[in-house]
Amino acid sequence: MLIDNTRTIGVIGGTGKLGAALARRWAKAGLRVAIGSRDAARAAEAAAALAAETGAKVGSGSNAEVAARAGLIVVSVPFASQLATLAEIRDAAAGKILIDTTVPLVPPKVMRVQLPPEGSAAVRAQQALGEAVRVVSAFHNVAAHKLATDEHIACDVLVFGDDRDDRAEVVALADAAGLRGLHGGALANSAAAEAMTSVLIFLNKTYRVDGAGLCITGELDLDAGA
Repeated sequence: MLIDNTRTIGVIGGTGKLGAALARRWAKAGLRVAIGSRDAARAAEAAAALAAETGAKVGSGSNAEVAARAGLIVVSVPFASQLATLAEIRDAAAGKILIDTTVPLVPPKVMRVQLPPEGSAAVRAQQALGEAVRVVSAFHNVAAHKLATDEHIACDVLVFGDDRDDRAEVVALADAAGLRGLHGGALANSAAAEAMTSVLIFLNKTYRVDGAGLCITGELDLDAGA
């Protein structure tokens, strides 16, 4: 699928590790990005640094401002901040795809799966935002510090959503970030990837891995998923 380069990708929580790394990869791929933060000054500082590094024009603003200007929204905030952030941008997100990257990690036991009562953070996001927002979830199992480099990452991105076309757009964005995006099925299936993050954290510690990821084996017919 071709990506609409005229559409701005608004990265909410774009000064955090994952959001900043995704924004950097997309900017280097020639996509239009804007960085949002609770602190607009901090967002402006991060956008200026990214623009200086990549030569791209990078927008910035508060979370609500960036969500309003964006054609597609990416939410990259800690689980504890998820609902408050979604409430802040709910109106601006109406009619748009919102990519939720939230993993329900509950310190201090981040190596233990602790899914919310809704079944997953993604389903919780959809319930909080309402039917006017098309929630797709992705980027749960890729290490942010690896994304922040230019190196190839042997990690697949499972993409979940109830609309196939919406998922396809996010699969294309994963590919643009130098990863391999794969359809993972309905939004409810996001629980599997969200839970896997805690398992990966356990593997990192137990086996001294520098950012374990998830790779799907076998010879996949990627055209069949397009």
